[in-house]
Amino acid sequence: MPRIQSREIPIALGLQSLPPVLQRVYAARGVLAVDELALQLKGLLPYREMKGIDQAVMALIPVVTQGKRLLVVGDFDVDGATSTAVALRALRLMGAQNVDYLVPNRFDFGYGLSPELVAVAVTMKPDLIMTVDNGIASIDGVAAANAAGIAVVVTDHHLAADQLPDALAIVNPNQPGCEFASKAACGCTVVFYVMLALRAALDKSGWFSQREAPNMAQLLDLVALASVADVVPLDRNNRILVEQGLRRIRAGQGHVGIQALLTVAGREPARIVASDFGFAIGPRLNAAGRLDDMSLGIECLLTDDMNRALDIATQLDAFNRDRRSIEQGMQQEALALLAKFEADDHNPVGVCLFQPDWHQGVIGILASRIKDKLFRPVIAFAADDNGVLKGSARSIPGLHIRDVIDEVDKRHPGLIKKFGGHAMAAGMTLNDGAFDAFSRAFDWVCQAHLSSEQLHQTIDSDGNLSIAEFSLELAEQLRWGGPWGQNFPEPVFDGHFRLVQQRIVGERHLKMVLQPEGSDLALDAIWFNIDPQQWPDQQRDRVHCAFQLDVNEFRGRQSLQLLIRHLE
Repeated sequence: MPRIQSREIPIALGLQSLPPVLQRVYAARGVLAVDELALQLKGLLPYREMKGIDQAVMALIPVVTQGKRLLVVGDFDVDGATSTAVALRALRLMGAQNVDYLVPNRFDFGYGLSPELVAVAVTMKPDLIMTVDNGIASIDGVAAANAAGIAVVVTDHHLAADQLPDALAIVNPNQPGCEFASKAACGCTVVFYVMLALRAALDKSGWFSQREAPNMAQLLDLVALASVADVVPLDRNNRILVEQGLRRIRAGQGHVGIQALLTVAGREPARIVASDFGFAIGPRLNAAGRLDDMSLGIECLLTDDMNRALDIATQLDAFNRDRRSIEQGMQQEALALLAKFEADDHNPVGVCLFQPDWHQGVIGILASRIKDKLFRPVIAFAADDNGVLKGSARSIPGLHIRDVIDEVDKRHPGLIKKFGGHAMAAGMTLNDGAFDAFSRAFDWVCQAHLSSEQLHQTIDSDGNLSIAEFSLELAEQLRWGGPWGQNFPEPVFDGHFRLVQQRIVGERHLKMVLQPEGSDLALDAIWFNIDPQQWPDQQRDRVHCAFQLDVNEFRGRQSLQLLIRHLE
């Protein structure tokens, strides 16, 4: 059972011009002065700090100026799709005529620039390959491209291993020796920075004297979507990118593919916030790569025809509904496996789950759901058509999952065929017959790195609210006070209430009326995805809640609503 605890709030004299609630919210997230909340583009870190960016630009200039053929190799998630779209759109805006993309099908090729994918790329006869959101671990793939006479530029953000690929250029803030301060940049941000540097170099050379120089800010809605959907920490640089992308969409300047995805998700573009990227757009785009081919999602982001975008977005929405259905069945099977663990008195700290018929494209979501339920690091495995086990890992705060898998690999050579990832998520392929041994090794390493205290889930609260602070005005200030996201979480408060009314709506949501203790103020509240075996509970009339202030919109009318995050 999670417990509610108050955040530590440092003194922030530089925030005294703000309302008291906003002062403590920002201070608790490390913002100690008002000027740190300025999210203008002029505050972005300079591209010159990225190691390898000059070499990448030199390789790309002939693609624009001489008509050299470039093949962009992407990835089958949102970050990979948006990275591919940013690269193609930017290069075409600058004048490139021969740019195309190739994204590996998850089921045929797996992740990254593999030798098998290079064999396909060779048939497309590129002069240069550029990876986006992958490549830092593609030692064999880059070697295969080099052997075929095709140079490779790697742009990536995943953590580098001990050996780097022999690429013409590597741009990755997480490679050794890179001084770029935002190590939390997603893959799309990295390629956006490469495009900024390329535009600057072309401008300096006089390339735009005969043609219009593109405004790269028009790509920021794609970068913002990637940053939120890939759940990278929202440091200041990322918050600038996300905020600027959101502003473009709210102003009606977003790409038609994003507008179409918002339409099928029932979201109003003028009022979207960062969480809409994560809960509305991201899952629909990801569904293409999970169940079919991410090329469909990329085409949605590349088209400028609204009718075509709506047609593709409708297909993606259907894929997402299918994905949810598959996921629900897999969750039930996973819970049955966990029940067997308990019956056998086996409660691992690091949990590995496998069913032969699980869907390869959905194991990442399954691992995330079970991780949330158990508050344990979880790896879910599925077998491909050849019986090879592929796993998707999700972690909890305090455990760097890629480093854990690396430690398992070093302690037990021969179990893992390949792996990669970052702090909170990773992927891997196991060698034949290695599942049981890997499961034991993974659990042992997790136990060595996680204390019992770290395994106890907490919900951090920004404190109590006074009766006057339960207001629509404050809810609106908080809504637009972000962007909120990973490592810059939405404000959560807590308090004790009298439970006046409770009823189920939509099968699994608890609609309530709450009264703060010592007050006759009645507040609407909703708790999504409750356990219907426990709620409603007419025996309970006093509750301690962790909640967010939310603006509920119904038939053009706005009202205050509490979004319950935990109740005890």
